[in-house]
Amino acid sequence: MEWTGEALLIGVRRHGETSLIIEAMVAGRGRNVGLVRGGRSSKLAPTLQVGNTIQLTWRARLEDQLGTFTVELMRGRAADLMTDRTRLYLAQLVCEHLRLLPERDPHDRLLGQALSLLDHPPDGVALARFELNLLEELGFGLDLSSCASTGATTDLTHVSPKSGRAVSRAAAEPYRDRLLPLPSFLNARGNASPDDLRNAFRLTSYFLDRHVWAARGMEQPAIRDALVALLSRESH
Repeated sequence: MEWTGEALLIGVRRHGETSLIIEAMVAGRGRNVGLVRGGRSSKLAPTLQVGNTIQLTWRARLEDQLGTFTVELMRGRAADLMTDRTRLYLAQLVCEHLRLLPERDPHDRLLGQALSLLDHPPDGVALARFELNLLEELGFGLDLSSCASTGATTDLTHVSPKSGRAVSRAAAEPYRDRLLPLPSFLNARGNASPDDLRNAFRLTSYFLDRHVWAARGMEQPAIRDALVALLSRESH
């Protein structure tokens, strides 16, 4: 069996003395894993860097086998990412998030958002929305469209940590200390203050930990807190 596709390289690990196992998000095919023979060679090293866009050809005798990849560089981002700490941390986090997706399950909307994040100046608003969409595509989406208590669709200020549903200002008042703040930019276009960004990432972190990281016995990516701090400062 064989197919060819364009992909974002999201993970690399050693295999044996000379090869690598790589993970890549492939348009129309989702997260795929395969073996690159000789992947640790000096010739392939610049190509096989997380954050690069590559052309993959996958081959295997049976569809459910690991299979082997041959690769060709299409867009090299890794060298540029290394010169900007915020962009580097953002790329690392986005790729870690994509590795949470089930194998061979297409998620082209998330892939498109990931590429936009990597190819534009660091954007905390876009990253927070990416994390919300990640939760949705993992099956744990939040309902921020109306108040869980009253059905109101305006003045939504909080989120219930139990249900993941929005709560209006009036309904939230008696329970503010038990609810998570909902930054307005998550429901509407617009800029975000540093506090808005911190609250947005607190919100997504809570539900990612509850449904994904803790559920899988994982810690949140180590660079996430540092990235949130950088993005919050840069939003002044």
